[in-house]
Amino acid sequence: MAKDSYLVGLVGAGIGPSLSPALHQREADRQGLRYLYRLLDLDVLGVAPQAVGELVRAARDLGFDGLNITHPCKQLVLEHLDALDPQAEALGAVNTVVLDAGGRAVGHNTDVTGFAASFARGLPDAPLERVVQLGAGGAGAAVAHAVLTLGAGRVTVVDALPGRAAGLADSLVRHFGPGRAQAAGPDELPELLAQADGAGGLVHATPTGMAAHPGLPLRAPLLRPGVWVAEVVYRPLETELVRVARERGCAVLPGGGMAVFQAADSFRLFTGVEPDRARMLADLEELAGAESSVACAG
Repeated sequence: MAKDSYLVGLVGAGIGPSLSPALHQREADRQGLRYLYRLLDLDVLGVAPQAVGELVRAARDLGFDGLNITHPCKQLVLEHLDALDPQAEALGAVNTVVLDAGGRAVGHNTDVTGFAASFARGLPDAPLERVVQLGAGGAGAAVAHAVLTLGAGRVTVVDALPGRAAGLADSLVRHFGPGRAQAAGPDELPELLAQADGAGGLVHATPTGMAAHPGLPLRAPLLRPGVWVAEVVYRPLETELVRVARERGCAVLPGGGMAVFQAADSFRLFTGVEPDRARMLADLEELAGAESSVACAG
């Protein structure tokens, strides 16, 4: 039986503006749960990302029920956990740690399920023969796994760091089989997106487009109407990539759905209670809308 009181947190750098606390706490209120969600911001605490292990141990000692893990700790946290679920182990990245009654810290990855659920909802008929993905970090690994799980024929991973792209592509091939993934350089984007026209799309999984990293991750003319575009960034809800892609006739998937569905899956892992995802989607729209209004007024 579920408890009626929970203490959870988010570990990451520069997480002050995160909407995760409000998303979790609003749903908990509706479920009749006492739910405290705390931010453990590396920048505020003045510690390096490598301190994530100490934070996990401290949270366990202080009676936390779980932690969400975000940039730049999704891979660093692995060595400090007692167990990984198969999805997180295959990915080599964790965004949710459940601190169970036995004192174990168990890693999960709800970015995979969150992106898959958002994609199935927002782009249900999108062709998946050839998918190009920008970004091979922790979020990139999760969404690449999600896209291949959804049935993509092949994912081509492009990253500013060639070794990182190659490493992710190799990992994907080991998990999904030969021919399902490959790495490429940024200079190959024009040809790759031309090949994806009518047969696939673009997944964006880099920080470009966030408030602290404004701009487009690629040249606008490369976005063709026959290429769908899926965004991972959700702050702002409409990134420059989403806006420009929509203007150029592409079917688009903003990052908000992934943010909500991964939060919902984490909430279920922490509490054992099934959240109402439709209500949480409405919450995100309201919270992001209020934030935009304040920004405009300022």
